[in-house]
Amino acid sequence: MAEEVQKHSVHTLVFRSLKRTHDMFVADNAKPIPLDEESHKVKMAVKLRTEYGSVLHMPTLKENLREKGGANTGDPYGHKQYTGNQGQEVEYMVTGTHPYPSGPGVALTADTKVQRMPSESAAQSLAVALPASQSRLDANRTAAGVGDIYRHAGISERSQPPGMSVAMVEAGGNKNSALMPKKAPTMPKPQWHPPWKLYRVISGHLGWVRCIAVEPGNQWFVTGSADRTIKIWDLASGKLKLSLTGHISTVRGVIVSARSPYLFSCGEDKQVKCWDLEYNKVIRHYHGHLSAVYGLDLHPTIDVLVTCSRDSTARIWDVRTKASVHTLSGHTNAVATVKCQAAEPQIITGSHDTTIRLWDLVAGKTRVTLTNHKKSVRAVVLHPRHYTFASGSPDNIKQWKFPDGNFIQNLSGHNAIINTLAVNSDGVLVSGADNGTMHLWDWRTGYNFQRVHAAVQPGSLDSESGIFACVFDQSESRLLTAEADKTIKVYKEDDTATEETHPVSWKPEIIKRKRF
Repeated sequence: MAEEVQKHSVHTLVFRSLKRTHDMFVADNAKPIPLDEESHKVKMAVKLRTEYGSVLHMPTLKENLREKGGANTGDPYGHKQYTGNQGQEVEYMVTGTHPYPSGPGVALTADTKVQRMPSESAAQSLAVALPASQSRLDANRTAAGVGDIYRHAGISERSQPPGMSVAMVEAGGNKNSALMPKKAPTMPKPQWHPPWKLYRVISGHLGWVRCIAVEPGNQWFVTGSADRTIKIWDLASGKLKLSLTGHISTVRGVIVSARSPYLFSCGEDKQVKCWDLEYNKVIRHYHGHLSAVYGLDLHPTIDVLVTCSRDSTARIWDVRTKASVHTLSGHTNAVATVKCQAAEPQIITGSHDTTIRLWDLVAGKTRVTLTNHKKSVRAVVLHPRHYTFASGSPDNIKQWKFPDGNFIQNLSGHNAIINTLAVNSDGVLVSGADNGTMHLWDWRTGYNFQRVHAAVQPGSLDSESGIFACVFDQSESRLLTAEADKTIKVYKEDDTATEETHPVSWKPEIIKRKRF
């Protein structure tokens, strides 16, 4: 027969619980152990010898000598005092950079050991006898600040003991400069840029225009759309030249090669295609991605194509052989954008896992992972002249320095899902967002000099206001945007604008930028 469980009152159970809790926490392991005086002395003596060994032989300041002639005066840790002090009555020792420092009016000879100063009254009378300016000059020449002593001994000023700080003023060191409050950093004045104005709207696609690219000769540009077609347009007139069909889902990326007459495209049908523009036909397929392909870029100096996909990878392809050279894995969510450059790091990706990765092309491995963004990184752009790049996310646009991805600054204010970024060599950065807004920034200062929200084309819903891609043409005098109202909009600089008609409404306010 099973033993009966003994019943206790709630009162007893509560007190037992309290006792258990008390027993658990009564031994407070976080408490510091009691200080052992002997051990502490040994530790401090070693510390003193290590950190201040090169200045321990120097005479002691008057402030530290509370009792005259004490053996351990100013040194509670049993260090031997400078041998010259023993058996003498210490009155006043002068500090300086020389091992045996002098003071005003005291000659320093080759065989001098320790200079014993005259009494204070004698010293004062000696100072009065000299002209005021002369005595100050002599003091500055012969007596040095603590900073000089430490520099002479090869020790940083930060490691000086607290009691030594008084000596800087006494010994002629300039302490006022160190106490001066530093001026808060202010934003430098941004370069003036003329405003951009809409001058052409091109219609023809039957779905969202998702991607856009200008060919190297600047004669025409190409767009890809949710209507599954790729269209080629004349840049000067905006007229349609050619439509290419072949994708069976939304076309998400297009790029024209500068090295061969090829056009590359990718889409949500997992396909990556190479089109021969002499025959307007697909000549190569690049198979390997397991999900929608969101973007692509060509390497500027070698025949390599890089694509990024919703399958969380980027792939490097040999253009000629169609072979997959590397699969760049490491992102934990869809890779939204990829960019290539000739210098290291040669590949940069931005992902919905909020990170940016800089890749080693040869090894096929991550060099650096940047985790500063808090939300998806859908856009990355490389500056055409500087060794820098920018990334766009709903939390911020951030600028970075190559090769290690050092943070430069935040460009705050475009509070929307940023789909695309473009920059020209004049330092105009453009950010296009999912809500149809476009902000123009001065690259160097991060000043937002223009905001644009173009009218939606008639026949489209207001909700279809969105910018999916934007690009400058090769002359950088035109800006083309691919939009959700099924149009391509072309902007140009306002030639009539001057700095007087459109002044920079800039105030040199104190910068309040966050690191993250």
